Amino acid sequence: MSNQIDSGIDVEAIPDVLAERAQWLCWRAEDRDGKQTKVPVNPATGDFASTTDDRTWSDLEQALECAATDAADGIGFVFTATDPLVGVDLDDCRDPDTGESLEPAPTIIERLDSFTEVSPSGTGYHVILEGDLPDGRNRHGSIEMYDQARFFTVTADHVAGTPETVEPRQDALEDVHEEFVAQDDSDESDSDTTDSSDVSTLSKGSGTLDLKDEELLEKARSASNGEKFDRLWRGSTTGYESQSEADMALCCLLAFWTGGDAARVDRLFRQSGLIRDKWDDVHYSDGSTYGEKTVERAIANTNDVYDPSSGEETDQRKPRDGPTSTEQTVSGTDGAQAAYLAEKNQLLSERVADLEATLEEKNERLEELETDNRALRERLEWLEQQSELETDADTASEDNSIWTRARRFVRDGNE
Repeated sequence: MSNQIDSGIDVEAIPDVLAERAQWLCWRAEDRDGKQTKVPVNPATGDFASTTDDRTWSDLEQALECAATDAADGIGFVFTATDPLVGVDLDDCRDPDTGESLEPAPTIIERLDSFTEVSPSGTGYHVILEGDLPDGRNRHGSIEMYDQARFFTVTADHVAGTPETVEPRQDALEDVHEEFVAQDDSDESDSDTTDSSDVSTLSKGSGTLDLKDEELLEKARSASNGEKFDRLWRGSTTGYESQSEADMALCCLLAFWTGGDAARVDRLFRQSGLIRDKWDDVHYSDGSTYGEKTVERAIANTNDVYDPSSGEETDQRKPRDGPTSTEQTVSGTDGAQAAYLAEKNQLLSERVADLEATLEEKNERLEELETDNRALRERLEWLEQQSELETDADTASEDNSIWTRARRFVRDGNE
């Protein structure tokens, strides 16, 4: 294997503990609703990859070969529940032009004291270490930690002064998590409380939280509407008028399966093929992000949740490519679908308002174009008239010239 590939990745800078594992995929930048997002790519096929399906991963060499083609923009490493690795993602903390770091990034990097690289955008850092991620939330502001079902884009742009190897740093990880990421339960519940419905009012299953993410996802895929869930999970928006509707549909399904656990819905959605940068964009006057509000609305409109103690996997209906215009919301049945329909009404209302505004702008533009067209036609007619007059004048001049020469010829002959 060569030390570098066309994308400029220094293979020798990748720590052995990562390079030796067959947990690699590729990624490519795609535009989704006007936002750039990094989509995971299967190095073997060029199709969509999943961070929960090892059949879509490869070894480092194959990932590098794929990244050297037009099929991908870079490589990525997948964190799993079976490896001892933890990734700490520090965003929006580095000037890509000067390399200057903003706090608390330098402090966190110094404390963790493990392999650190610059992110693809140049505006952040990735720290990889060995340890067990503490319980509780794993994201706060521009700091995020994860240890499974996620992937790091890998640049191998090693940060000078940090170890070139992945180090065991359990104590440091716990300290950094407590200081920069964890929050009191009361603070968390306040931020996730909805105006219309509190999560505690849901008929939550008694054993849902005992399921690991992989087990929960497998149950969702095996349910009667598992095919629909799997398509959404893999990033397909087939059957939906926009990705926002697909986002809501998946969140409603996740709300059902997680018992209305907002933090878990968010964590799982981030592992899906629908995730995009827009998820963390602030879209509301109260400071809520698009993702937070989507999860909030999905949970608020979900009446039924999965109850493992009942012995029934789900009450959800047959799989479909997407919602139909004849679907009816029935109290007590198909809570995920009811939540989707409630949210769709709002999305459609907003979409209609946008379309009406766009139509008005286009009508105004059309009137301007018609005015310009009339002026151009009048100008063309005038030019044609001028051309005809000039042609007539030239013809008359030419005729006079011929008669003049004829008379001169006759006169000269008589003489």
